[in-house]
Amino acid sequence: MFWQSRLEKLAAQLRTHDIPVRIELWDGVHFDLGDPVKVVIRVVAPAGLRHLVLPSLDSLGSAYVEGLLDVDGELADIFDVAACLARHAVRPAGRFGHVVRTVRHTRRIDADAIAYHYDVSNDFYRLWLDENMVYSCAYFKERGNTLEQAQIQKLDHVLRKIRVQPGQRLLDIGCGWGALILRAAQQFGARATGITLSRNQYELARERIAAAGLEDRCEVLLADYRDMSGKFDRVTSIGMFEHVGLKNLRAYFAKVRDLLADDGIALNHGITSTNPDSGEVAWGGGSFIHRYVFPHGELPHISLALKEMSAAGLEAFDVENLRRHYALTLGHWARRYERAAEKIRTLVDERRYRIWRMYLAGCAYSFEHAWTSIHQVLVVRADHPETDRLPLTRDFMYGETA
Repeated sequence: MFWQSRLEKLAAQLRTHDIPVRIELWDGVHFDLGDPVKVVIRVVAPAGLRHLVLPSLDSLGSAYVEGLLDVDGELADIFDVAACLARHAVRPAGRFGHVVRTVRHTRRIDADAIAYHYDVSNDFYRLWLDENMVYSCAYFKERGNTLEQAQIQKLDHVLRKIRVQPGQRLLDIGCGWGALILRAAQQFGARATGITLSRNQYELARERIAAAGLEDRCEVLLADYRDMSGKFDRVTSIGMFEHVGLKNLRAYFAKVRDLLADDGIALNHGITSTNPDSGEVAWGGGSFIHRYVFPHGELPHISLALKEMSAAGLEAFDVENLRRHYALTLGHWARRYERAAEKIRTLVDERRYRIWRMYLAGCAYSFEHAWTSIHQVLVVRADHPETDRLPLTRDFMYGETA
């Protein structure tokens, strides 16, 4: 058999790298590539062989999702092995492989992409997120913080950074299930508006606002950011600009500028590429995410994001790298997902269960190894350069909650 012969040759080549994996074929034949064996990859059917012979994170992940491969072992070991197979078995043109293609971003395309990712079911997300259902990078003051502690610390860190004051109008673009706007209204006295394209998020956020008795100063809208108007004292965008598209960054930041009051402050919190050319996650991992998890998502390098902010009329006052915080966050999510596996399988089919299992654990690995990063950028309107709105030092970001 052609592919089995290729696999035997590849196994002989890879044994020199002492990769702690056993590859088992459907007929009982197996190859050990290192000692001790920490991970077992089982080829369920001959069609799975080609994914091992030409391995990348994309091909291995796809074969697992489609049921052509099964895998046993600790998740951290599984991704160590996958990265080793991809690194030693292929020779990409560069560390990051091909550059992400630029895609069209219409209102319909973006709404469909958001629905695909976020409208799995609220119960699905509730099983592995924190109690406030914050689906973005947490902020760890100590590594031993619980996920619940770290997510509240993130919300307060954002709201302190933008110096939101009682009575001020706050717009949260991509508000998720409403955790930030609820916190802003409850603890900081803001008049908060959140917008989302996910109907599931919209409906639950409305329920949570009503349950908290905050309908007089907190609202959520099912709306596209491009259709918003008016002026807001503060604007936040948490984990949203990844969906905007590289070609649309300038228009997106220009919209933030237009929505921002003359003396306003905005904060953009989003995942960034560590490739200066704003390209793929290493070893084909980005292709898996585009195919199965975030359709049409594109990650800019922080340098591109800052360039487009400036071109759109925003001045960056503070830039903070939270890559290590996201590695910790994703580690919490992946472990919670594993613990909730039985319940999750009652909510989604096996294919989707596998997609999210690989996605969460793989992203934790990616952030830990600096294949991907994330930045918070604090900005003001460049056409109103008054600086009294922000203190001269960063001390205000670490004060007590208002």
